[in-house]
Amino acid sequence: MKAYVFPGQGAQFVGMGLELYQNSLQAKDYFEKANQILGFRITDIMFNGTDEELKQTKVTQPAVFLHSVLSAMVLCADFQPDMVAGHSLGEFSALVAAKALSFENGLKLVAQRAFAMQKACEANPSTMAAILGLDDEKVEQICQNVCGVVVPANYNCPGQLVISGTFEAVEYACVALKEAGAKRALMLSVGGGFHSPCMELARVELQNAIEATTFAEPLCPIYQNVDAKPHRNPIDIKQNLIAQLTSPVCWTQTIKNMATDGATEFIELGPGNVLQGLIKKIVVF
Repeated sequence: MKAYVFPGQGAQFVGMGLELYQNSLQAKDYFEKANQILGFRITDIMFNGTDEELKQTKVTQPAVFLHSVLSAMVLCADFQPDMVAGHSLGEFSALVAAKALSFENGLKLVAQRAFAMQKACEANPSTMAAILGLDDEKVEQICQNVCGVVVPANYNCPGQLVISGTFEAVEYACVALKEAGAKRALMLSVGGGFHSPCMELARVELQNAIEATTFAEPLCPIYQNVDAKPHRNPIDIKQNLIAQLTSPVCWTQTIKNMATDGATEFIELGPGNVLQGLIKKIVVF
């Protein structure tokens, strides 16, 4: 069975999508439609901008979304997923690729999500840190014992977990985790503490947008971040998307469940191949 997976923020690179634009009239049309919807030429930044320009919140998330969704579209009849999943932002790409969301609505939600997250970061400064070489349970236990807001945010693969929260709490947790045996506890250069209670303002704002958007039943089950389980009911999918901003990305659990449910091939669509590297550390065929 084929499982298609879609990357999240951080997979972007200058030049991304240019080959799609040049080699597919369908992709070119959708890129131009995206420029109109967003109100600026995101393609100019994607193809010829600088790293700093591409890192702008209003650019990064739509850029990764566009590259991912159009990579699926150009496959045409060859895109026959038995199941899909996306890492954080990638969940929106997966939903559009699986026909649960229209391209236009998906892009609008991603743009709203980006702005809502930026506003939450400005209102409540926060950060994230990568913890390497420590059991998930140990990381969870230490985070629970730290004063302030710090929680597991991304279960990326065994031995690689990202924590998220306020600066002071994350920094304190990093010290405690190193003392507990973590090989590395590395503060990340990110805009804020994503997938934590620090994103509550963004969750509330995005909730209104998601509830006002029409969702359909996807072509195949989508394994969602918040519970790592397969979903096809549009109501459940909406609720999980709303919860996603303040909940951890259960990627390790998702890939294990997809493999248990019959996935024999994982195909990554979008910029880079980060997810392929994580998947190789989660399941062995």
